[in-house]
Amino acid sequence: MPASALKPPADGSVSSHPDAFFDAIILVSFGGPEGMDDVMPFLENVTRGRGIPRERLLEVAHHYELFGGVSPINGQNRDLIAALRSELDAHGIDLPIFYGNRNWDPTLPDALGAMRDQGIKRALAIYTTGFSCYSGCRQYRENIYDAQQALGDDAPEVLKVRMFYNHPGFIAANVDIVTRALAEIPAERRDAANVVFTAHSIPGPMADASKYELQLRETARLVAEGADVAESRWQLVYQSRSGAPHMPWLEPDICDHLPALKEAGVRDVVVVPIGFVSDHMEVLFDLDEEAKLIAEQLELGYVRAPSVGTHPLFVAMLRELVQERLDPALPKRALGDLGPSHDSCPVDCCKPGTGKPSPWEPGAADWQPPARPGQPGRPQ
Repeated sequence: MPASALKPPADGSVSSHPDAFFDAIILVSFGGPEGMDDVMPFLENVTRGRGIPRERLLEVAHHYELFGGVSPINGQNRDLIAALRSELDAHGIDLPIFYGNRNWDPTLPDALGAMRDQGIKRALAIYTTGFSCYSGCRQYRENIYDAQQALGDDAPEVLKVRMFYNHPGFIAANVDIVTRALAEIPAERRDAANVVFTAHSIPGPMADASKYELQLRETARLVAEGADVAESRWQLVYQSRSGAPHMPWLEPDICDHLPALKEAGVRDVVVVPIGFVSDHMEVLFDLDEEAKLIAEQLELGYVRAPSVGTHPLFVAMLRELVQERLDPALPKRALGDLGPSHDSCPVDCCKPGTGKPSPWEPGAADWQPPARPGQPGRPQ
């Protein structure tokens, strides 16, 4: 498709509307099953084209069985939409809010179709992540583009708010959360407790093609400073690794890090899922089941702080990000040394690290992943 025919969020697209014109908001998220019958179809959606063995899918499906096959992410997103609706109403912003997922109902094609049917022309997307990487940014843009292509020429344009990893509201919400979690540790041991920030691990090549690690470390630093946690008492680690074992992913894993802390003489930890905005399945299983069990076996004091969820400071921050786009003259607040993130992604931003082109790029339809050493290429 020629660049002149592209519409946002594709690279090289040109909007048909003024910069400050938006007639809707859409919350864009990952999605999750809402019953046992949904679990395997959901996991197949998530892993399609990645060559994940069925045995691994069945293993992950067991995680969902522990919770009745229901991922809390959809309910948490609906709660966030309700909180944001109240916040927007309180500030005179009457834009409708839609909701669309990458992997399960309500899907992005359904959400954009509903927007089109209601006459929406240009929506502002809020992704449920504050950090830049392929799976947390560019891939959502690709998903939106695919939905637009399925709907046709009258599909709405979709732009996004900036990444908010260093926004004062996000930092303040997490400072409050960490401070409350530290208060659960006995007073005589509190000053020696370590704070362990966690985020979703991603493949090394994907991390190399983005600012994911840099942004996570900046967020952790700002939150630790705000909660008066010394640099020697906090660490950034990762969780939820998946994918082929030959591919390097970001480390250390939380389950490897806890024994190392115990060995170093640490008695108590506060674990903070800083890379997530809701307590969805990966938080509940990886931190509240696996990591907690390891801590118990080590006799390590363990407090798991909640994610920001619907914290009032976080919801107010989302409203502020919307206001920024409605009125470009408003200041873009940011803490630390990195400044506010961009509104529109650069052409080379957040590539997957595999060489795979985005669907609007030349050669996308014919691209095939390279064969691993000793393996044949994918059948044509």
